[in-house]
Amino acid sequence: MRPGYPGTGLLRVTNVQKIFASSRGTYNALDGVSLTVKDGEFLCLLGPSGCGKSTLLNIIAGFEPITSGSVTSDEAPITGPGRERVMFFQDAGSALFPWLTVEENVRFGLRARKVRKAQWAAIIERYLVMVGLDAHRAKFPAELSGGMRQRLQIARALAVEPKMLLMDEPFAALDALTRRRMHAVLLDIWQRTGKTIVFVTHDIAEAISLADRIGVMSIGPRARITRLIDITLPRPRDVSDGRIAHLFKEIEDLLAPDLERSEQQMQKRNLPLGVAQQ
Repeated sequence: MRPGYPGTGLLRVTNVQKIFASSRGTYNALDGVSLTVKDGEFLCLLGPSGCGKSTLLNIIAGFEPITSGSVTSDEAPITGPGRERVMFFQDAGSALFPWLTVEENVRFGLRARKVRKAQWAAIIERYLVMVGLDAHRAKFPAELSGGMRQRLQIARALAVEPKMLLMDEPFAALDALTRRRMHAVLLDIWQRTGKTIVFVTHDIAEAISLADRIGVMSIGPRARITRLIDITLPRPRDVSDGRIAHLFKEIEDLLAPDLERSEQQMQKRNLPLGVAQQ
């Protein structure tokens, strides 16, 4: 959390189980997941593909019902999407309206949330300046770079004043230099606004760079949070810092057995049916 910010329990996930059913049977994606996220905290969910990170984020967003357990925000059960939680996706372009300008995209969110019209101009100006897009307000999304489209997605979300930002690998499609720049932009916005952020990633370095805590998830079926790691290093975090290298290795070793299992499962799925069943 930001220095000096005490934080109270904003989000509580308690013994959550999620089972998916299909014509082929059932799949127990999450089993006994428990987590408390404090107000103002930056939490990363980290794990290999197939560990249920995105499923858990969709549950928190209210997009996916749970099979058992409970999920609450400010002590109220989460039973569907709510204005206090905003979801971000990897493909910012698909989340934006291509026929609207930068300014109009932000204005749309204000109109949809029924913010008083007299407040629109000041709110739009504040958040476009915050994300560095004030000089690009008349451009359309197609005229923006990938990083700029992500910044526009952030500005539109912040304009409606959510308590929590839910981010599903939002920078994974960006090149390495732009991704690092977006890390700095996001951390600056987080420190200035005090929003709670739950951020999904499979990148250990990204999680260490951003998080107050990292929730390490095991691979499914029956995925769960196997460890919560506090990151107490000061920001900005220098990748050349020996403490970061040590932490990276610690997390890498923790994930190694699941990564091996993930590779074995992928290989098994790619084998002919008769071989895979042996």
